[in-house]
Amino acid sequence: MEKKVGKQLSLPFKNALQMSLRSLKIRFGRSIIVTMSILLGIAFLMSILTNNAFTMAIIKGGPENVKTLLLENLQEVKTKQIWLVSLSLLVCTVGIINAMLMSVTERSREIGTMKCLGALDKFVMELFLLESLIHGIVGSIIGGIIGVVVMTIVYLIQYKGLIFSIFPFTQILKYMILSIILGTVLAVVGALYPAYVSARMEPAEAMRREV
Repeated sequence: MEKKVGKQLSLPFKNALQMSLRSLKIRFGRSIIVTMSILLGIAFLMSILTNNAFTMAIIKGGPENVKTLLLENLQEVKTKQIWLVSLSLLVCTVGIINAMLMSVTERSREIGTMKCLGALDKFVMELFLLESLIHGIVGSIIGGIIGVVVMTIVYLIQYKGLIFSIFPFTQILKYMILSIILGTVLAVVGALYPAYVSARMEPAEAMRREV
């Protein structure tokens, strides 16, 4: 005997986006935790990339004595930076997954209600991925700006006015765009499993899990 499938809910993208924004406002504390995970990871990454941009700019157009000193330690510093950045981004992704899984647990009744009203698995998953996308964009932009500002201040203190004459604006802009894309992708990838869990949740199970 075939099971009869009732009417299912599939709202336009605009409505899904509005629901995601409303959810972020309601759960502002949780939203801050997820956004901060991305922000800190991208801020660290951008500070490393900005440091590299300044280093290369000084090597190309700075005083000879400074060039020599930087070239001596360049390879060793880059190797350490790769490991540090990789670890920071890994921790960032794990933090996103953990925060989103907690969000799924907290919103069990809401998910169950949407399912009872006929929400498609795709729609529920879309809501979580949209929220994560917003976290990624906002956190990456703010984190990127913080990374650039902090490293610029460090180099201003160390090299004074030399920074203004060799400021690698184009390179830093490229790194900023790369960091925003990477942070956004990490946020969405980190939310894939929690989104899948929420989408596959049975309505009755969702109601029982609510605390």
